[in-house]
Amino acid sequence: MVNNSTVVVFDDERVVANAGVMLPAILASRLGLEGLVDETVRLGDRRGASNPGRKVMSLVSAMALGADCIEDCDVLRSGQTAAVLGHRVAAPSTLGTFLRAFTFGHVRQLDRVLDQSIVRAWAAGAGPGDERLVVDVDSFVGEVHGYAKQGAGFGYTHKRGYHPILATRADTGEVLHIRLRKGAANTSRGMQRFCDELIARVNRAGASGAKLLRADSGFWNKQTFQRLDQAGWRFSIGVRMQPHVRAVVEAIEEDAWVTLEDYPDTSIAQIAETTLGDWRLVVRRVRRLSQQGELLPVWDHYPFATNRLDALALVEVEHRRHAVVELCIRDLKDQALAHYPSGKFTANAAWTVIAALAHNLLRWTQTIGLPNATTRTARTLRRRLLALPGRLVRSARRQTLRMPARWPWAHDFLAALARLRALPPPA
Repeated sequence: MVNNSTVVVFDDERVVANAGVMLPAILASRLGLEGLVDETVRLGDRRGASNPGRKVMSLVSAMALGADCIEDCDVLRSGQTAAVLGHRVAAPSTLGTFLRAFTFGHVRQLDRVLDQSIVRAWAAGAGPGDERLVVDVDSFVGEVHGYAKQGAGFGYTHKRGYHPILATRADTGEVLHIRLRKGAANTSRGMQRFCDELIARVNRAGASGAKLLRADSGFWNKQTFQRLDQAGWRFSIGVRMQPHVRAVVEAIEEDAWVTLEDYPDTSIAQIAETTLGDWRLVVRRVRRLSQQGELLPVWDHYPFATNRLDALALVEVEHRRHAVVELCIRDLKDQALAHYPSGKFTANAAWTVIAALAHNLLRWTQTIGLPNATTRTARTLRRRLLALPGRLVRSARRQTLRMPARWPWAHDFLAALARLRALPPPA
């Protein structure tokens, strides 16, 4: 029974509200992220231009704890939380001024920070090395409300918002590249430049194995096919059922279709292949079962183009796994990208890149700190490893962070802490 006479006071100066934030903070210090930002982001003589590294790291630490607005960053100034971060904490008003100082060119500087952070994290053990790298490209609508959001508009969902494009790594869920676009932007807008930057970024980060890019039909473009093929990448990208594509699909012989045995029982699915111009065209057709168990009279077709030479069944099933990109989008929307805090477009663009950096820091904390463990959602990681109370005490010139007794994931926390501390400091 709750004791209604319990007195509640907020006066403990030694408590750490989210003591587990020290894990991504240690990793950030080992990667030298604050110094990287100071070297890369130069806002000139604008208001809020000083100490960009401290301000970006304040935003990253708060976002790792689930902050979705600038005011949420104030949680870092409670109790002794700042003592476990490894960087000084900026006030929310200072962070707002800092974000509004960004222009498009400054956002590109911040994008280079994301680029170099991937290089450093992969060198520290989070990268694929010479193993195959699977990249998923997609876009999503970041919904906003009100009329004061510069660049927000109505897209294919008929909801007001922005329309970011992003590339994610399939096995870890980290964001390799992201760019905020206006809400009315077409799905494939900027895809050519985006691909060029993605290819160069992955090469700089040291991925030397085979590479596969997957995307849906919104990114169907002949120039994209050619660019990826020239770069030595494999791809499987959806194709819309335009009249000439439909004619090619309908020309497939009936005995060429192979039934998929692993498809859900609510449908019947078959696959076949043909060619579309210079590319291999793989088609999945699906007939859904009604509640009475009868077949509907038509097939739904889902074609995609590819330059892969593997067996038909393998190519098709791996293309279906492109859906894992939605898990990364879900995590981003469950954290900082639940909202876009500023009325200025470039401030929101900077917020988007920083959100990707915070997301990656959580991914790398698990990849490096808990290798071979099941990949968890950001919310699960926060609940198990970050959002736990602690208390800083000092005795005999030694500082101790006391955590709750019998914490269910204490072993994982200590194992991750030991591995992250073992990383070499930045040069």
